[in-house]
Amino acid sequence: MEVRKAQVIARILQLLEQVSGSWPKLTALRSGEFGEGNFSFRVGQTRFSVDMRPSGATAAIAAAIARLEIIKNNTRKSVELIPIVAVPYMGAVGKLLCEKAGVNWIDLSGNAHLVAQGVRIHIEGHANQYKQAGRPSDVFAPKSARITRYLLTHWHSAFSLRTLAAKTEMDPGFTSRIVRTLESQGFILRAEAKDVSRGRDLIRVRDPGLLLDAWRARYEFFRHHVIQGHVAARTGEDLLREVADKLTSRGIEYAATGLGAAWLRTHFAGFRLATFYLGEPAADVLLQELGFREDPKGANLWLAIPNDDGVFEGANTLEDIQCVHPIQLYVDLKDQPERSAEAAENLRSSLFGVAEHG
Repeated sequence: MEVRKAQVIARILQLLEQVSGSWPKLTALRSGEFGEGNFSFRVGQTRFSVDMRPSGATAAIAAAIARLEIIKNNTRKSVELIPIVAVPYMGAVGKLLCEKAGVNWIDLSGNAHLVAQGVRIHIEGHANQYKQAGRPSDVFAPKSARITRYLLTHWHSAFSLRTLAAKTEMDPGFTSRIVRTLESQGFILRAEAKDVSRGRDLIRVRDPGLLLDAWRARYEFFRHHVIQGHVAARTGEDLLREVADKLTSRGIEYAATGLGAAWLRTHFAGFRLATFYLGEPAADVLLQELGFREDPKGANLWLAIPNDDGVFEGANTLEDIQCVHPIQLYVDLKDQPERSAEAAENLRSSLFGVAEHG
């Protein structure tokens, strides 16, 4: 969809009217140095710098933020500059990226986040008025996410489509569709080097932090089947080891995740809650041997039956306990309690050698 300058300006002025009580007077307008998609205007002494994008795709939002950052750095500090990203509809990932970058945004569907001196406007809940025909591929659905997970766990490498399908145990046609969607959204690109043996381009991640942010924004741990309960234990570490030993002795496939696995990797913070993925439903005899009492409110143990076996991809052993790969651990920490946000931030800095994207 084409986002028109007149629409965007009218929308911003409408929002400013809500604060001031009268329609603001636009005193100056000029095209930006990056072409028609970028322009600025003044209302009084305040300068608004706008970057328009035809969609709210993650890569488009990231590019807009980068543009606005350049403009901000080249603007005199004495000038009050309000950066704004404008799109037809702003999705969850786009909001996250703008929030991290400290950039305002509006969409033509009626939503907005505009914060400036004397102005604070936040509107959400309006549906996307510019949906494209046809059902878009959900690249972060449980099975589809195998592609994202594998690319992120091997982010420094490039793969042919056939190799990627084989490694993720996915149908080549289905894999091709997911890859095309990821590519169209700017998450992956075709490497310049060719797969000489098959004469095909190699696929690699464009920006691992950006792809991880996009997946995490869509990820919901409780889409897995999670049993929450309590097991008597002195500490979280004692519980973690006791459950791991019991699962090992019974020959049950498992992988620890959440705060317990984060502690094993970084020893960053103590924990009470232990979380495990199980390769099979938790049998009554196992729960009885653990002394497990179902109790969501007082739970110190979560047993999760995954909605896709891909969660076990890249799992390895730490201190004799099988744990999910750090990439899976990072997204799982999103829905954990206690100090999970701090644990995720600490873990994130070690994933790609950088802190959170933006």
